[in-house]
Parts: sequence; C-alpha cells; structure tokens
Amino acid sequence: MPRFGSASLSRARPAALATWLIVVVAMIVGIVVVGGITRLTNSGLSITEWKPITGIVPPLNDAQWQAEFANYRRIPEFREINSAMTLSGFKAIFFWEYVHRALARTIGLVFALPLLWFWVRGQIPRGYLPRLIALLALGALQGAVGWWMVKSGLAVRTDVSHLRLAAHLMTALVTLAGITWTALDLLALCRDGYARPALLRPVAIVALGLLAVQILWGAFTAGLDAGYAFSSWPLMGDALFPSGVPMLSPGWRNGIDNPVVVQFIHRWFAFVAAGGLVVLALCARRAGSNAGYVVKALVLVQIVLGIATLLTGVRIEIAVAHQANAALLLIAAVTAAHAVGRRRA
Repeated sequence: MPRFGSASLSRARPAALATWLIVVVAMIVGIVVVGGITRLTNSGLSITEWKPITGIVPPLNDAQWQAEFANYRRIPEFREINSAMTLSGFKAIFFWEYVHRALARTIGLVFALPLLWFWVRGQIPRGYLPRLIALLALGALQGAVGWWMVKSGLAVRTDVSHLRLAAHLMTALVTLAGITWTALDLLALCRDGYARPALLRPVAIVALGLLAVQILWGAFTAGLDAGYAFSSWPLMGDALFPSGVPMLSPGWRNGIDNPVVVQFIHRWFAFVAAGGLVVLALCARRAGSNAGYVVKALVLVQIVLGIATLLTGVRIEIAVAHQANAALLLIAAVTAAHAVGRRRA
C-alpha cells in the first residue's frame, strides 16, 4: 500500500499534477467570466434556493419552470424592479445563473476527484498534499460564500450585498492564485526532482497586494453599479472629482459604500497597482522569466479596457473582457512572482 501524500521521487507525478491544475486554472478563469456576465445581466438572484446535489438538474417541463418563476416572484427584485417580467424573460436570466452554478460544481469535481486519484495512488510529491487539501477547502468555502452572497438579496434588498460580492470574487481569485503557484512549483519539480517551492519575495508581496486592492475596489464598483456613475475619463463630468456629491457618515464609509467615491478610487488606484506590477515585471525579467513582458502587456490592456468600460457606459462585452483580463493579469503576476522567488535545488 502507498503511503498517501508521501510519494518518493520515483512514484511522484508532478507533470501530471501540474497539467491537472492548469486545467482547473482555465476553468476558474471561465467561471470568473460567467460570473461577470451573470452580474451584468442581473441574473444572480434568479435561482432562489441552494441545492448542491439536485440543483444540477434544471427545470425540464412547464410545471417546473412555473415553480421556479413563482419562487423568483416572491423576492424584492421581482416586486420592485422586474414585476413586468414574463416567463420567457425569466428563462433568460435563469440561464446565466444556472451555468454559473453548474460550472462551479464541475470545477469542484474536476479538482476533488483527480486529487483523490493521485492521493490513493501515492503520486503526490512529498509536502504537497496539505497544500492541495487546503486549496480544495478554499474552493468549498467559495461555494458557501456564493450562497451567502445570494441570500443577501432574497429578503430585503433588490440586489446582493456588494461586500459579499467582493468576498465571493476575492475568494475565487485567491484560490486561482494558490492553484497557479502550486502548478508552477510542480512544473519546477518536473525539471529538477530536487527543486524547492518558490518563496514569496517582498517585491511580489507588495505588487500582488496592490493588485488585490485594485481588484477588491473593482468588485465594489461592480456591486454598487458605480461604473454607471460617470461615463467620462479622465474627468468625472467636468472635474477630477465632482462637487456636490452627497457624503456618508462616518466618512470612511464613502470609500466602500459611496458609488462616486468608489469609482474615483478604482479609476486612479489602478495606476498605483500598475506601477507595482511593472516593478515586479522588471524583477521577473532579471530573473530570466518572460512573464514580465506578459504582465506589462496585460497591465496596459487592463487600463485600456477599464477606460473603455467607463466611456461605453459599461457595455457588457467590454466590462466582461475587463474582468477576464483581470484574472489573466493575476495569473501572469503570480507567474512573475514565482520566477522572482525561485530557489536553487
């Protein structure tokens, strides 16, 4: 019998594990895109129940569709915003939320079942099992946070809490970053059986921290529909910051609850985050990694997409591309950080 999670160099299959994790990374990017579409089409509250097992089966006949629609008609979003919605319109928003949930379940299976297979066969390199189990637990937490987010819009509000939306997105992206880093460590192990996991250097901590702050305020912007507040750039209307904006009390709440202030922070902190990422990219180049070039290119694309999102009044294709590129930028930044933190065997 193999000693689970303690594979010797001869039994370990780091290449296979890395390939599996790269597939999971691609799927997470996909669900980030679908999540963005779900949010932008206001589809997130169309399914009002959480059924982790039976929920994978969509309505299959008219009676089941009518039952789902009846559940939706009970929540404030329908009563106050969509009271004229027909069953056909409901099916359209149901589609995106269903795809989002189905993809989440699929990702869970694609992570859990191969992990069990590699574990039972003793093919996980020594020291990696705890990390993989932690990533699986983080994925499970993501599902719980998703339902916690949806619940916030079922009783009193007509939408989900932007704070819970931010928690949902950040949990997904932390998971994405962790899986990417682990895949890179395993790829290094493929090249050298005695390679040690990379370290997170200070320059990488700062750059990734700045990117995380920018993504967090992007989530606040999405959750508050703050992107619609001003559709001009670089000015907000005819000023850098518009006058006469009603402010909340205490003052700190404006940074997370006031749509105008949130948009202002998101549009200008982008350049602070970009500066940190460019420094990381230069360090990665000095470490011999081409990831630095990718980081700089994606930073430029992200800024252009962000401005275009504003100027087009949050046109859905551009806004979704902006969110998708953020996920790709995170992957590139993690790859650059990993290159900076590589250690000799």
